[in-house]
Amino acid sequence: MTDFLLELRSEEIPARMQDKARDDLARLFTAELAKAGLTAGEIVTYATPRRLALIARDLPDATQAVSEETKGPRTSAPPQALDGFLRKTGLTQDQLVDRDGIWYAVIDKPGRATADVLAEAIPAIIRAFPWPKSMRWGDASISTESLRWVRPLQGIIALFGDQLVPCAIAGVESGAATVGHRFHHPGIITIGSAADYVEKLRACHVIVDQAERRAIIAIGAKMAANKAGLVLVEDEGLVTENAGLTEWPVPLLGRFDAAFLDVPPEVIQLTARVNQKYFVCRDADGKLANAFICTANIAASDDGAMIVEGNRKVLAARLSDARFFYETDLKVTLEEQAKKLEKIVFHEKLGTVADKVDRVAKLARWLVEEGVILPGTGRGTSEAGGGGLPQATPPAAIPLHHSPAASGPPPLAGEDLADLAERAARLAKADLVTGMVGEFPELQGLMGGYYAAAQGEHPAVAAAIRDHYKPVGQGDDVPADPVTVAVSLADKLDTIVAFFFAGLPPTGSKDPFALRRAALGVLDLVTRNGLRFRSPKVIGRTMDGLTYQKCSPGMSEADLDRFNAGVRKVFDTVPEFFGDRLKVQQREVGVRHDLIDAVLADEDDFVRLLARVKALQAFVGTPDGTNLLAGYKRASNILKKEGWTDSPSPLVGEGRGPLAPASGKGEGDAAGVSNLTPPHPSDASGAHESNTFMGPSRLPPSPTGGEGFAPAETALIEALDVAAPAAADAVAREDFAAAMAALASLRGPIDAFFESVIVNDPDPAKRTVRLQLLARARDAVHTVADFSRIDG
Repeated sequence: MTDFLLELRSEEIPARMQDKARDDLARLFTAELAKAGLTAGEIVTYATPRRLALIARDLPDATQAVSEETKGPRTSAPPQALDGFLRKTGLTQDQLVDRDGIWYAVIDKPGRATADVLAEAIPAIIRAFPWPKSMRWGDASISTESLRWVRPLQGIIALFGDQLVPCAIAGVESGAATVGHRFHHPGIITIGSAADYVEKLRACHVIVDQAERRAIIAIGAKMAANKAGLVLVEDEGLVTENAGLTEWPVPLLGRFDAAFLDVPPEVIQLTARVNQKYFVCRDADGKLANAFICTANIAASDDGAMIVEGNRKVLAARLSDARFFYETDLKVTLEEQAKKLEKIVFHEKLGTVADKVDRVAKLARWLVEEGVILPGTGRGTSEAGGGGLPQATPPAAIPLHHSPAASGPPPLAGEDLADLAERAARLAKADLVTGMVGEFPELQGLMGGYYAAAQGEHPAVAAAIRDHYKPVGQGDDVPADPVTVAVSLADKLDTIVAFFFAGLPPTGSKDPFALRRAALGVLDLVTRNGLRFRSPKVIGRTMDGLTYQKCSPGMSEADLDRFNAGVRKVFDTVPEFFGDRLKVQQREVGVRHDLIDAVLADEDDFVRLLARVKALQAFVGTPDGTNLLAGYKRASNILKKEGWTDSPSPLVGEGRGPLAPASGKGEGDAAGVSNLTPPHPSDASGAHESNTFMGPSRLPPSPTGGEGFAPAETALIEALDVAAPAAADAVAREDFAAAMAALASLRGPIDAFFESVIVNDPDPAKRTVRLQLLARARDAVHTVADFSRIDG
């Protein structure tokens, strides 16, 4: 077994391309070996700014001889078929083998030297390499057939053991020579084999292992900061990028003018990171220090003093630009800046950014005025679109609080809070037209918060402007300040509804407007803050802003029809879209999607929904839950087979009568059936009525021939009389654990019913009675969840 070394040396490879290039090199090399039936014991890849290398260990010296067999026509086939097969294989008839009346071509292929396989593979790999960006160079570049590489290719090392693998591409021939560090050892280095490649380059100030260079930078930067009494602001991405820019990394600490600290710290950090690839540091109090750490590519004789000074001057120029942008932006109020949004198109189908701002401001005010957002409670009022839902025993909520970054008293509820929410929404996008955000788009929102605070806006308004984009992804902070929540929620709702209305929803593979992320943000805001509202009402109010702006009195009938169709589609698709996103969100914490489906069909309050799902998941995992689900499925299948329609339980809502079969059976065609479900007041006041079976003395003869029902039927009737109202009442009180406990009491009676009673009795009256009893059991279960959607 022999090791193989391949080095492809070029001018500087961009740092962002190096990791993928290593993966691509390993993949292409493995594929070329597989074509010849070869497999390496291990493949290791390296990348530096000037070279891409691969070491394949334990390759055999030659491929194995193989015998390839190709099936041909039958020996009795027409001569034309045989002639075609002979042309395909290049054999003569006497070279074919006859097996059971079928011709076979057997071709013995001798083994090949692995070096010959590699010599063919190297040019193929280079030509097929998928660089994100590549170039041609030299005189040959006038032809589109010339070699393309990320930067001009300068050398190839190809050693199988200590033997050269001869190959050439675009005038570059393979050899055993490379070069060391550009300054420390610019001369030629001769590599003996894969075994000495890494160490010979190290001796010439080139660390080829990218993981080692990253470790040197990470540890060196931290030690430099600690030596100066500072704390490094760690940045893994910056470590990787600096490792891709250097072959002999040396972290160095420098200082910049402390006067620049008047600029917001995020601006300083972003300027240092993006423009110069520098790390920044904090002092013992956690504040940004006037220090930076750069990564040199040379071990300087003066310990890097000149390098640090040069980098300080460049950083000072960058920070001067940043300070200019900041001071210039402060001279114009956000209110004036916001007027420029009228000239920026949000989307060609949805108007300008100013149009969106107006919609979001009105929606944010409405969310406060409707009581969806309340300070210090973490949830809205029961009247806030929630259908009067009681607030007893809500799931744990994160109380809304005043932003810790803001100063002054927290905002008040009512009109004051509504005014603040609208004000924040109208200024939230104003920083998009500032010089600073134009230079650093990553700072949008953040700079608006700084400008608002500096211009005397209410602290809650400044905090809302700063954080209204949050949460922007998994693990991001979820705002809790009521003004911020109102603006963030309104902004995301408007974006989702607007693009659905414009006919631009996400597809299976594309989501160009990040609507899935926005929906997850809405769900995080709602569930983490315990906001109580019914989603159709909020979607409808969000839709109002769009229809007001987009519906013109002079619209033609055809345009109006299309407009109305778009409105209807929003109400049909957006709730489903939120349901799908909720499943994705909750899957991360182990919630089953079928349980969400079971509750989602009857629940549009996300906080209530998740509380119900949590209780349901705990219940179905118990023996009572498992057996009740099995009994429900059996009852449901019988009813479906008999054509009995599904409907809401008569124990909830408007006092409906007994469930009617789709075919009309059971509507009085059997004597005495109507006596089964007379109205029965549940209390002396008659405030709540339900349709329920009366006691056995009021019922027709039992299927067994005696008076009243069979014992199993009577037991199920009595259990339903207690469990169904109890479950419905518990759901109304949002005590979902109690609702599950009420359902659990049905398990035994349902099991006993199926064990001792024949539902499809030959007597139509008995069969109808039993089907009605099963329908009651099914509907009692539906008061809690649609068990038909639960797997199992």
